[in-house]
Amino acid sequence: MMSRPSVVPPTLADVAERAGVSRQTVSNAVNNPELLRHDTLARVQDAIAELGYLPNRAARNLRTRASHLIGLPITGVHEGTANALMDRFVHSLVETSSAAGYHVLLFPGAATGNPEEALAGYDDLLRSTAVDAFVVTDTYLGNPQAAWLTDRRAPFVAFGRPWHDPEASHWWVDVDGAAGSELATNHLLDKGHQRIAWIGWRKDSLLGEDRRAGWARALHARGLSTAGLASRVEDSVASGREASAVLLDEAHPSAFVCASDTLAMGVLHTLADRGLRAGHDIAVTGFDDSQVAQVVPPGLTSVRQPLEDVAVEVVRALRNLLGPPSSEPRGVLLEPTLVVRASS
Repeated sequence: MMSRPSVVPPTLADVAERAGVSRQTVSNAVNNPELLRHDTLARVQDAIAELGYLPNRAARNLRTRASHLIGLPITGVHEGTANALMDRFVHSLVETSSAAGYHVLLFPGAATGNPEEALAGYDDLLRSTAVDAFVVTDTYLGNPQAAWLTDRRAPFVAFGRPWHDPEASHWWVDVDGAAGSELATNHLLDKGHQRIAWIGWRKDSLLGEDRRAGWARALHARGLSTAGLASRVEDSVASGREASAVLLDEAHPSAFVCASDTLAMGVLHTLADRGLRAGHDIAVTGFDDSQVAQVVPPGLTSVRQPLEDVAVEVVRALRNLLGPPSSEPRGVLLEPTLVVRASS
């Protein structure tokens, strides 16, 4: 059996010959199109399209010292949780970045809260100039990455507010967690519930406290008390299970608003243990609209973060950082939505 002859990809010289221009003119069409007259640029672009020419990105990167790579730290999902938020975000960021001419380079994030471990991956890539910029995803109070990158004038955009420094001057994108919890709580209030319990994260989690604020705001707006109805725990199914059992015994709520789908899963376990039906005997809502929320019986009502829009805003900020800036650094706060299912 004869092997098929290999197809030689078209070169810059082939494009120049097809368009009847010099090689430098083709190079300008690819890298500096503003230098060419409109008719010349159109002729070269037509030749590129006809031949299927792909510019040599590696060679262009050597000339411009740009890698077109964006560094993103990634950590594994913790056991005993239903959180796959980062999976959705990474997928959205990869797609949006590719459309803008960038590629995402994943590197290990910190598996623990060790500041030195958290910075190691950033330091390695910064020393090797392997990336043009970073996307920072851990913006908890005291996180050193943003300040460390700022001191080194390394371009970055944060997915998450600068909780440690409200006056920070870097680009960031976040989702309004308080608005999300308020949506969930108002949904339950409109269903006639008045004793609505909250299960959230420990007080040192500013993200958790932000989500808790939405629950409290919605109850207070209806003249209802929050006293004795809140629990702060670790983000695990077991913690949600234990907290909901205590609240059911002591506070007798008719509904739960949870800071995560993980905690809401714990509540569903407690209800099953007691022969209670979610959405019929006790209403339950989660946060993040994980895949678990979509498939667990009877279907978990959950706040959904607009991660596709987050990715668009992150890439827009990156283009401002890496190209001619069109505006000053700013923060963008996006609104979540509520996906209603049978649990509520």
